[in-house]
This record gives sequence, structure tokens and C-alpha cells, in this order.
Amino acid sequence: MRAVQSPSATIVHDPDDLICLFNATFAERENTVLLRGGEEPLYLPADGGDPRNRILFAHGFFASALHEVAHWCIAGRRRRRLVDYGYWYQPDGRDAAEQAAFEAVEARPQALEWAFSIACGKTFRVSVDNLDGAPVDRRRFSRRVHAALRRYAEDGFPSRAQRFLDALSGFYGCDFRLPPQP
Repeated sequence: MRAVQSPSATIVHDPDDLICLFNATFAERENTVLLRGGEEPLYLPADGGDPRNRILFAHGFFASALHEVAHWCIAGRRRRRLVDYGYWYQPDGRDAAEQAAFEAVEARPQALEWAFSIACGKTFRVSVDNLDGAPVDRRRFSRRVHAALRRYAEDGFPSRAQRFLDALSGFYGCDFRLPPQP
């Protein structure tokens, strides 16, 4: 892992640092590891092939790792026993109803991803993840994600999310502060 001198220093956002931070924080206590994945992100519960729960993030992308950790931080005990938490995923090209369903379930994980990004000193952009589908009101969705982030900031983050925020803030030297509404 690379140490950062101060928040004002140029911050290197290396996915390997996230892997080390996550695994140091959760591997033993939660039996869960963060790993580089392939084309698509995937969560795999412990099974006969591997006794650990595995969060695989796409293409080695830093933002993908933060996003997949956010999903894990929200998933309850039952969902963490299911491949991809038992959720459906409709790929790019969703119609308006499918996009609305996507946005309904994505606001909370993207709010956590935003908090994690702040703790890393990294710019966050909401993902509507529907370039070839129905037109999307990105500003409206951004406000919805911000509202979820504000609720977390006011009511408290889920315990695993708070532990990861603390680990990120400690490593990157950036404290979480609620950003202005988009």
C-alpha cells in the first residue's frame, strides 16, 4: 500500500491499495475478500471451491471496487449467502420502467460509493448505466443519490460501511464531508 503524506498531496488511486485496505479490514472478521475481476463485477459467497466470500470488481477499476464494496456493505446476512446477493441485473438498453427499477435499488449503494470516494479524495460521478436505453434524467438521479448520502450522514452509515470509511480516511487522509446537492 502507498502512504499518502497529506490530503493536499497528489493522491494515487491504485486499486491494489483498496484491495489491501478492504482485506485488512474484513478478511478475517467477515471472511470476505476484495479481488480484481473480469468483464462484469460479481459477488460470490463462500462455497466448495473457495471458503471465502469474494467481491470481484470489474476490469480492475478503482470506482468499480468502491461500488461493489458499497453493495456488500448494504447486503444483509441472507443476501450475502447468495450469488450477486440474489439481485437481478438488466444490462444497458433498459426501457423506462427497467431504468426506474435500477435507479430505485442503486441510489443507496451509489450514495455509499460517493462517501467512499470522498474518503479517498476521488471525484465521484453517478452511474445511470444505460447508454443505449431510455433517456435518463441524470440530474434527478444525482439528487436522489445525494438525498440517500445525506440520510446516511445524518442517521449513521451501516457498520461495515463506517469501518471501510474509517480505513479509507485513515489511509488517504481525507475526511468525509457531505458535498453540496448537485
